[in-house]
Amino acid sequence: MFARFLDLVEWLGNLLPHPVSLFALICVGVLILSAIAGAMGWAVPDPRPEGSAGRSPDGIIRAVSLLNPEGLRRIGMGLVTNFTSFAPLGTVLVALLGVGVAERSGLLGAGIRAIVLGAPRHLLTAAVVFSAVISNTASEMGYVVLIPLAAVVFHSVGRHPLAGLAAAFAGVSGGYSANILIGTVDPLLSGITTEAATLIDPSYAVGAAREILPTANYYFMCVSTVLITVVGTLVTTYIVEPKLGSYDPSNADDGVEDAAQGMGALSDTERRGLRWALVTILLMVGALLATALPENGWFRDPADNETLMQDLRPLLKSVVALIFVFFVIPGVVYGRITGSMRNDRDVIDGMAKAMSSMGLYMVLVFFAAQFVAFFKWTNLGTITAVVGADLLTEWQLTGPEVFLPFILMCCFVNLMLGSASAQWAVTAPIFVPMLMRVGYSPQVIQAAYRIGDSTTNIITPMMSYFGLILAFAMRYDRKLGIGTLIATMIPYSLAMLVGWIVLFYTWVFVLGLPVGPGTPTLYPGG
Repeated sequence: MFARFLDLVEWLGNLLPHPVSLFALICVGVLILSAIAGAMGWAVPDPRPEGSAGRSPDGIIRAVSLLNPEGLRRIGMGLVTNFTSFAPLGTVLVALLGVGVAERSGLLGAGIRAIVLGAPRHLLTAAVVFSAVISNTASEMGYVVLIPLAAVVFHSVGRHPLAGLAAAFAGVSGGYSANILIGTVDPLLSGITTEAATLIDPSYAVGAAREILPTANYYFMCVSTVLITVVGTLVTTYIVEPKLGSYDPSNADDGVEDAAQGMGALSDTERRGLRWALVTILLMVGALLATALPENGWFRDPADNETLMQDLRPLLKSVVALIFVFFVIPGVVYGRITGSMRNDRDVIDGMAKAMSSMGLYMVLVFFAAQFVAFFKWTNLGTITAVVGADLLTEWQLTGPEVFLPFILMCCFVNLMLGSASAQWAVTAPIFVPMLMRVGYSPQVIQAAYRIGDSTTNIITPMMSYFGLILAFAMRYDRKLGIGTLIATMIPYSLAMLVGWIVLFYTWVFVLGLPVGPGTPTLYPGG
């Protein structure tokens, strides 16, 4: 029955037009809906505290029509900047410049062969999912590098490349809140939670400072990494891969088959090139640590910051630049040793080839960027979030069961507000005080929110990198549509949601374990 349900989803989804046309039609739909909402006067109270960033001046969030003179002027003036300022665009293009050099030199192919030939086949899926979860610490690397790399790896060992892509996508995006490392989103969410907690208790403290630390959910994140790895592996092996069936290379783009071929033993020249590329990477890592670890290091924030994450903010914000450098330099070293790169023209050719493969993505991003901007301008997503939060408040649940509808509501809102911080900035001022009043700590509330925020990332086109993943998938099947991609990812979404909810209740309420170091489960003032 579940397989038939997925077939139905795929069939209905693929009845839709080309993804580019679909985003264009959705833009038109948002414009029409904004006119209706504006005429009907849709509005909700702004839950964000006074003085906070983004709060409306009069405390009311109103639906904004874009089908009026002011709205049309805004569209006309913002059409170009919507595209050029779309967050994933620059990230993807800059990173791929470096990846193109490494691919052109043969470093990526040789590296993949070394991994595939040396790794046990039965651990390949688990290794991909686990690596994807860890990579979301620097999310751009996961989306831009690991997801297409997983497809190549699966293809090279005779497995369906879309199964590898799906497994990596599930780990990077579906497992966004599972990790054994602290990432950039942790201090961001903690700061929003702190502000929301002070609405009910200005003196609420964690440790010595009135601050919900970035490590507030660290224990739960670590154990969630194991869960996501197991769930992602099982779903890939027993649901997704059997459903995809045999791979038909006739629908693939040119060059895809070449990337998967030549997986024989490495030659002596290739081994020597890999060794020197590895030495180069180690030297670069050493140089990076030397500029980041000392107190006066180049990658340390010169301001007096209280936490290590704040102090290393320049390093964290340089991730894309580091991806570029860490692919270009080892790629050139490998190419010089193996003879695949003899001059600067070869390096430039590698970059140009990488850019030429992104034509479809560029077109898709143009319309996707307009959709995201239009939806944000109309306030429709924010209004939906506030209405859903008010509905949950009216149910007046007080026991642990309150977290189930809370998590499901976060899943629903995440389908429309793809940004974790934007969604939490709107809903935290409602839910954190509400759940504190019934006795739960802000840290536990934040952990529950992150479950809902992560599990629907992989099935919503509102997620910033969804278009990129679709473009990667269409390289292996030109006829693939949004319905196929969503149907492929639904089993991961459902399995992760159920497994994560079970883990949350078991960890917090059955075992009574803290979600992070020094974090209580209950709020004493509730």
